[in-house]
Order: sequence, then structure tokens, then C-alpha cells
Amino acid sequence: MIRLVLFSGDTKLQRLLAPALGSEYSVLVESNRAKLQQLAADEQVDVFILDLDSNYSSLQEQLGFFQDVHDSRIPVVVMTDDNRRSTVIDLLQRGAYDCLRKPPSLPELKIVVRRAHEHAILKKELERTKAKLREASRCDGLIGSSARSQVVYDLIRRVGDLDAYVLITGESGTGKELVARAIHNLSHRAKAPFVAVSCGAIPETLIEAELFGHEKGAFTGTNGTREGYMEQAADGTLLLDEIGELSQQTQVKLLRVLQQREFSRLGSNKLIPLKARVLFATHRNLMDMVEEGTFRRDLFYRVNVMRIHVPPLRERTEDVALLADYFLEHYASAYHKPVSEIEPSAMTLLFEYDWPGNIRELENVIQGAVIMSEGESIGPKDLPEPLQRMDLLGVGDTLPTGSFEDQLREYKVRLATKAIHECNGNKTLAARSLSISRAYLHRLIRMSGEASDAA
Repeated sequence: MIRLVLFSGDTKLQRLLAPALGSEYSVLVESNRAKLQQLAADEQVDVFILDLDSNYSSLQEQLGFFQDVHDSRIPVVVMTDDNRRSTVIDLLQRGAYDCLRKPPSLPELKIVVRRAHEHAILKKELERTKAKLREASRCDGLIGSSARSQVVYDLIRRVGDLDAYVLITGESGTGKELVARAIHNLSHRAKAPFVAVSCGAIPETLIEAELFGHEKGAFTGTNGTREGYMEQAADGTLLLDEIGELSQQTQVKLLRVLQQREFSRLGSNKLIPLKARVLFATHRNLMDMVEEGTFRRDLFYRVNVMRIHVPPLRERTEDVALLADYFLEHYASAYHKPVSEIEPSAMTLLFEYDWPGNIRELENVIQGAVIMSEGESIGPKDLPEPLQRMDLLGVGDTLPTGSFEDQLREYKVRLATKAIHECNGNKTLAARSLSISRAYLHRLIRMSGEASDAA
């Protein structure tokens, strides 16, 4: 039985609605906003029906009702006369499920209510599935369900509580510092400081003073004693990011510190024990630098005890949806925007894009899309121009082959496959997201299988 709550001042509609719908529907007429909110909070309602009849209640009261129940994520079906069409458009943009002209056709009303109910059920199932997937696909702040991400998580857990040196490699924007933080948080040093240092961001003339510290008067401009990053890390973890940017001279001094586990401040001969665990990160190929003579071989073997490579986003596109949803939720909350989902057409563009800037670029794209969005979802128009102009077929610079019909069929199959992936295998939800029937979706899936067999 589908439980309906009708908000209407039309007494005739109130008397006729329940008998007309029949025993499959339970209809409750309610106008008290506090009781409506309680019904929604207790999940005693499947669908709300809002009657925007201008003859029976004020517009302000009706809009207040909509706001009360919309926050509960229970679908709202709007009925209206011609005097309130502009208001209906506004409510549809704000998330109302559908609109019916008053007086409604009984068959149409039943279909819309049933679909609204099914949509709400599927949406809840999808949210639960996503929540479980997110929980299973995280490692202390890292997000990803792909096989390559799971390899990284496994290595993090293996080295987390060991004091071995770890070299973290990967392109810029892949999350190397997040990997280092995860290692720190999974170790017995988790309550001690985590200090991240970008070696490439510090001038060569200051790098030693920054790392080891200095005494008063050690060099021109020093007014007092300063602890270096190695002291600041104490019993915690020190991340030396972009280690490939260090000069040969600094490499020699760092190697000695790592071997002896002690150092001295500039201007002092007093040895200070290195208590912190040291992790290293770079976007450069250190082995190539060794062969070129720009990175010391002995230092390379010292830091490369355990290596964790963070793959670029283009090699783990399965993670795009999870990451995009995470950034969407974060920035929607930060900017107090009602955006709650990414339209399938926009998600397709995210999947097809090459992401040269990796996760950092994806975060920036979603942040900008949240700002640009004027409704509750992100569409292609909210994405940057390079993504909007991108070839949806994902064939790069090569031209599509075959007849027009073959190209069109291939495009449809690709959209169907991606929709199913986005909906975590739920074909009913995938068909709805593409506005096609489930039977047609199955035909597209069979086309995909036939094409694979033919190949």
C-alpha cells in the first residue's frame, strides 16, 4: 500500500481522492505543518501531494509546506490550476518530482504517484549502496574502489606501523601527501605531529636551515635559534615531498642524517637524534635521475626501501564517480547550495575526460560546477568548456568508423554501459536515468555482447 498525504484546501478533492484511488493507496489529509514534518521524519509517508489551488490557500503557506517536506527527501507531486504555472516551474526546479494539471486524470495520477514511490525506493537503495561502497572503498581519507586503489591501500596497511622508509611516487595531483598521512595515521605515531615539507618550494640557500634548524648568528639575517622540520616532527612523521628537487649538496647531507639518524643545527656542533619517521614523495623518476647523475644512487637505495606508486586518475576511472560524489557533498555543504547529484550526461563527460591534473583537477571541476549550478543537480552546462566540447565517444583524435547507424548504435551502447556502472549495476535505475525502458536497455546490452563476440 502506498501512503499518500494530501495538502489541500479543496474539500471536494479531499472527499473524492481516497475512494477514487482505491485500496492500493492510503490517503491522509493534513494541513498542520508540525504534524507533516513529524510524518516525514517518522517515514510514515511515501508520497506528498501538494495542491496549488489558488482558491483555497495562500501561496506562502503552500511554499512553506513544500520546504518542510522537501528536506525529508520524500517525493512531492504538485497539482495546479493555470494561475500557478510559474510557481510550479519554480518548484520543479527546486526538486518537486512531477506536476499534474487540476483536475487530474485518475489513471495519470496513479501512474505518477506509483513512479514517484518507485523513484524514492530506488534512490534510497542507491544511497545505501553508495554508502556501503564508500565505506569499503576508503583508507583513512583516501577514496577509490578500483583494483589499483586497493593495491595502494594494501601497501599502506602493510607499512603503516613499521618504521621503514617509504618512497611515494606518482604524478602531481594524485594524492601522494594523503597517502603519507594515511601511513602516519595507521602507525603508532598517529598522535604525534605530521610535518609535510615541499622541497621544491624552498630556495636552495634556505633548505638546510629549514630542515635542520639553525642557531642565532648561523648566517646573515638570523635573529635567534630555530628548530628545523626534523625537530618539529618530534616522534611523529616527516614527509619530504618532491625529494627529486634537492641539490647534490643537500642530498649528501640528507643521506648522512638518514644513515646516522642524527643531525645538527646550522651554526652548532651539537648532535640531535632524529626521532621522526621519514617518508619521501616525488613526481619524478628517480631511477632516470640516477642514470643522468642528478640524483645520488646511494640516497636512492636508502629512501627506496618500500615504494608505493599512486596511479593517475585516467588509469582508475572507476574511482571518478566516488571522488566526484565526495567533492560534490563537501562543496555543496561549504557553499550552502542544494546540489545533491550529478546528472548521467555530466557524469559521462567526467568518465571520458583524461584528467591530466588528476584528483586535484577533478576537485576543482566539481567545486566550480557546484558554484555554477542553479538547481539540485550538476549538468553538462555547469562543467568547464573543455569537458563540454569533449568527444563523448571517447575516441581521442581518431575519427569514428563505420556507417552513421553503426556509430549511433555504438554511442548508445556506451551510454547504456556507463549508466549501469553509475547506478552500481541497477538496470532499472540506469534505464530511468537515460529516460528509456528497461527492455530497450537490455537490447543495448545484448548489442554490446554481440559486438564483443564479433570482435
